[in-house]
Amino acid sequence: MQFIFKALTINYTTAPVEIREKLSLSESECNSFLQRASEMFALSELFVLSTCNRTEIYYTSSENNTLSVNMDIPKECPFSSSKSFAQKLIALLVTQKGLSDAESYFPYFKAIEDHKEAVKHLFSVAMGLESQVIGDIQISNQVKKAYQYSADLNLASPFLHRLLHTVFFTNKRVAQETSFRDGAASVSYAAAEMTEELAQTVLQPKVLVVGVGEIGGDVVRNLDKEDYHSVTVMNRTFEKAQEFASEQGFEVARIENLQEEVKKADVIICSVAAKEPILTKKLVEQAQQDVRFKYLIDLSVPRSVEPEVEQIPFVSVYNIDQIQNRTAEVIERRKAAIPQVQAIIDEAILGFEEWSKEMVVSPTIHKLKSALEQIRKEEINRHLKNLSDKEKKKVEAITKGMMQKIIKLPVIQLKAACKRGEAETLVDVLNDLFNLEQDEKV
Repeated sequence: MQFIFKALTINYTTAPVEIREKLSLSESECNSFLQRASEMFALSELFVLSTCNRTEIYYTSSENNTLSVNMDIPKECPFSSSKSFAQKLIALLVTQKGLSDAESYFPYFKAIEDHKEAVKHLFSVAMGLESQVIGDIQISNQVKKAYQYSADLNLASPFLHRLLHTVFFTNKRVAQETSFRDGAASVSYAAAEMTEELAQTVLQPKVLVVGVGEIGGDVVRNLDKEDYHSVTVMNRTFEKAQEFASEQGFEVARIENLQEEVKKADVIICSVAAKEPILTKKLVEQAQQDVRFKYLIDLSVPRSVEPEVEQIPFVSVYNIDQIQNRTAEVIERRKAAIPQVQAIIDEAILGFEEWSKEMVVSPTIHKLKSALEQIRKEEINRHLKNLSDKEKKKVEAITKGMMQKIIKLPVIQLKAACKRGEAETLVDVLNDLFNLEQDEKV
């Protein structure tokens, strides 16, 4: 029975965030889903990727996938025989999240049933071609983690192992041979990158992040603790600031101490939703008590930094437009590199397909080698009794060399037949000639 690689995806192009967040899987939920799906559907190969923008299920399947006969399934379970296998997987995901009415979520998923299309989709996702921020550098690490979950649960066969390692190698080539990963292509990445650049001009730089909403929170996640003397996080809700600070190993401060923290900081990133600026000229002037440069990065709309702050000596302000100009330039460079990336992907997929075809004949090659080795041993055993140890070693070496030369041509012909799509005929001929199927049964 031939198994086909398939995929299910719900992503930012198929569903709004309020639907995607309901079906997003944490690490523990991902492992639980992998275990339940493999048990319920007797799947031996399963891979699940879940990020803020997508939840995807990759699996090898046949048309005969059914619920495992060993599972005790209640009558009201939404995995009825009338549903497609893809719909049953979606239903399992929905129930895993404690949601009801699984059928209402079906329209948000895209099922990729074609083997080649599913393989290409995984490559495109892993390279960042399908990301909301094109060329997203985080996605490759997320794919590696997802692969590790499957490998730890023995849900990766030689096919999936080879596929994912080909993906990782391709990702390296894209990073090394193209400009697709150059620069920061989102506001939060760009802000973190600019912070690092500005901090390099200061001895023992101290960074302050004010506001950990969607953008501010991403900035915090993208700051590397090793690059700074200290990073302090503050937010109107202190508990939220604590959550982000502890996650990254940063310090935390209360919003009531804003002026004191501004005084200590060299780079201040502000991302606060407010009608009026919270970093006023008066506040910053009072905090700027010595001749030391301060850099303010304002990611807010309306602005969090009062325009007059730029009049203060040794203070520089960067606004959202300047940050977005940096990202726009990067995105254009990345778009220009897409043809190169696609060519590298196509080359990798071609090599993977050739390996996959050879895998089809691998069992036949193994059985042929075993059959010929059995003949060799039987014939040698008939004549070894009257030979010395030295002569036995010579016979072993000679006959093994002969066997390697005999097996070489059929193996070459089998692999060539794979590339032509004619392997099945040659496999049948070899099976008949050497009675391989019978040998396997015995």
